Amino acid sequence: MSETTASAAVAAQPVPVTAGRRRARTALRGLQVLLALFYALASALPKLIAYPAAVESFDKLGWGTAGMYVIGALELAGAVALLVPVLQSVAAIALSALMVGAFVVQLTAFDGENAATPLVLIVPLALIAWARRDRNSELLRLIRGGK
Repeated sequence: MSETTASAAVAAQPVPVTAGRRRARTALRGLQVLLALFYALASALPKLIAYPAAVESFDKLGWGTAGMYVIGALELAGAVALLVPVLQSVAAIALSALMVGAFVVQLTAFDGENAATPLVLIVPLALIAWARRDRNSELLRLIRGGK
């Protein structure tokens, strides 16, 4: 067996799942579930049911109910996608981008009130995006038709 063949054989062997890796995967999955619940229930739901405080905020921005419903739908889609294995990394990236927008809006339209919240949420989203990045190639393969 040549050195190249031996290296390929070693690389092809599955990495053993240790107790530490199992705990880390479980913790990451728990974090994803918590974030999905937060985005679905605490963030998207008030927008989608036109909760008066949400309506008032979007009216102040000049975006009206249409903007409120769009942002709520994006947050709900992101929450669901955080729970779909092939979409987890992309969902975390998309929600991070949404949080950058939320940060800018908080700074410019609301004088920095609650501006830290989107920044705090970006940290676990970035962790999820990085930890689940291996799923991106699988997603690309599915988009291209399974080739």
